[in-house]
Amino acid sequence: MAYLTFIIDNYASIPASGAVFVHGSRFAWHNDHPDYDNTALLSLLNVSAAITAHGYHNLRCDWRASTCLAAEAPPQRSLETKMRAVLEPWNMRAVSDQALPGALMAIFGHDLDQESQLGRDDAVRSQCCAQFVVARHSIWRWEREEYVALRQWLLDGSAGSGTAANTAAPSDDRVAGRILSYVWHILFIREARFDGQGPLSGVQSGVDLQRLNSLACPRAEECYCRLYGRCGLECSSGSCLGQYHLPQDLKLPEDWAATHP
Repeated sequence: MAYLTFIIDNYASIPASGAVFVHGSRFAWHNDHPDYDNTALLSLLNVSAAITAHGYHNLRCDWRASTCLAAEAPPQRSLETKMRAVLEPWNMRAVSDQALPGALMAIFGHDLDQESQLGRDDAVRSQCCAQFVVARHSIWRWEREEYVALRQWLLDGSAGSGTAANTAAPSDDRVAGRILSYVWHILFIREARFDGQGPLSGVQSGVDLQRLNSLACPRAEECYCRLYGRCGLECSSGSCLGQYHLPQDLKLPEDWAATHP
């Protein structure tokens, strides 16, 4: 919500060098730094290198907690995802993944033809956790009013208006937020072209999903080198030695900030 409000309020004055969107806390479990320190991470960020090729880049390089690994994230319309969402209602990934196809229909248009919809074997791959850098021209691909409409979709969901008819975001903010984290790269990556109008106002003719997924989930070693100048790392399966450790239960110790000044 805060990201959309910033874009809406500052649409005409987005910096020519691009914009970086991050969460408010310095330390968080998902910050892709050995000490989970966003201040240290941002001090290394090469904004120009991050956005030159495709106009957008997630700030995470490590694939853990993402949907980049097929073995850990089945297709969103698969029977496995549907069953997990029903049997594990506390599993935010499963519930969000199950709701994503309907959300994409609501955001990008209800008139999608059958070929443009996600199939049972199609998966939207995306990095965690909604921190990214984006070029001004990528933001300007969409009209200001379309960001207003996307924000209203979220607000309608929070208010419980239209949720049953799938015309609003899910009422659970955790689910809606996770869905939106899947949408940023679709909006901003240059190759994600739509022939119709924009979010919540028209029709798309489809995208090259395989191409989009590969751009959303670059190889970790290439990502660390491009974004942070950490090159020549020893990496495998989307992780690089000594760069990031997934904390237990996705939480940092309560005294982490006090012990890491």
